Amino acid sequence: MNDEVIDGVRLELMEKADEKTRESGQRFFKEEVLLYGVKASLVREIAKKSLLEMDGMEKEEIFALCEELLKSDYGEEAAIAFEWAYSRRKEYEPSDFTVFEGWLGRYVNSWAKCDTFCNHALGTFIEMYPGYLDNLKVWTGSENRWLRRAASVTLILPVRKGLFLEEVFEISDLLLLDADDLVQKGYGWLLKEASKSHQQEVFDYVMKNKVRMPRTALRYAIEKMPEDLRRRAMDR
Repeated sequence: MNDEVIDGVRLELMEKADEKTRESGQRFFKEEVLLYGVKASLVREIAKKSLLEMDGMEKEEIFALCEELLKSDYGEEAAIAFEWAYSRRKEYEPSDFTVFEGWLGRYVNSWAKCDTFCNHALGTFIEMYPGYLDNLKVWTGSENRWLRRAASVTLILPVRKGLFLEEVFEISDLLLLDADDLVQKGYGWLLKEASKSHQQEVFDYVMKNKVRMPRTALRYAIEKMPEDLRRRAMDR
């Protein structure tokens, strides 16, 4: 049954693959990525359809299937794997953190994989088990750029609910001088999301750090603020 699910997913992806879509998708990445060339809407349809076929499976079985897809390195297979993992969010338990951290370290090698996983499955896990916030802070010191980006973008969904503001600033402090532009964009994005419900606090943070903060991160952080605040923040 498990092999049939994986084979079915891959067959559908190959049938729906389009070279123009693949070429268009590649332009979003500086590094070479492995893509079939299937539109995101179709990938989501395949994920939902395959989940119906897996009805009744244990979470551990589904996580094993997720890993099989992730091993292929295809972006579309990763998106389906992360959708499958997110579908079992009601069953998450603390031990799943080890699984998720392992996936990040072994299989995430693009901003798209990082954000898809962190914005849904991993962000939901952290919201359920905030005791693991300290683990995100540890990731800020990793040599792996995707773990460093994950430290911030994992909090995007919780922050939209007004949660974890203290941790937002702690993680931003730890990543403040990171030289990687994708990490800078990650924590800048986090600050931007936090500013929607905590504008003054984020503005104060930016003003305190704007001399040292890379311009990329700063621009992301203030993007949704009123024009007068943006102008003050950009004035060095």
